Amino acid sequence: MTTLPKRIGSSIRKIRLSQRRTQEDVAGCAGFTKSLLSKIESGKVTPPVATLIGIASALGTTLSTLVEEKNHRGVVTGTAEEVKQGLSLTEQGYWIYPFASRHQGKKMQPMFIVANRGEVKEHHFKHEGEEFIYLLEGALWVEVGQERHRLAAGGSIYFESHEPHQIIPITKIVKYLNIFL
Repeated sequence: MTTLPKRIGSSIRKIRLSQRRTQEDVAGCAGFTKSLLSKIESGKVTPPVATLIGIASALGTTLSTLVEEKNHRGVVTGTAEEVKQGLSLTEQGYWIYPFASRHQGKKMQPMFIVANRGEVKEHHFKHEGEEFIYLLEGALWVEVGQERHRLAAGGSIYFESHEPHQIIPITKIVKYLNIFL
């Protein structure tokens, strides 16, 4: 089984090369350096979701296309063990698992995210689309634009992703479902 960083990197490289584009071109369109794109393509780093959305936009594709494993349509199931084994640490200090990565052509990308207080680097993302977060465990702050919202387990928030946003764990560990559209 290929690791998430290697699968994402391979997918990005394959799409970029099919478009006959350079790393420098795609990185420039996505708003970061060629060096970072090279690390992502080689599977050395797992970028934050917002960076993946920027790459997808620069390539004219979707986040789901970048994290998909193979061509599959219809029902895709998963197990708790797959989630546990498939978590990947991002550069920003949180762990991600993309659900339904075997399903091709999704309109949304659900992710399971785990963040530990003090380990998530301060960062504000903004990208195209919408997000929905449902907090499964713990408590966190969600900053969207100039607003700050406190979520506890069972709480949720929906917002447009073009607003700068970030999450800040309040409790030692937070686990949440984040759906990107």
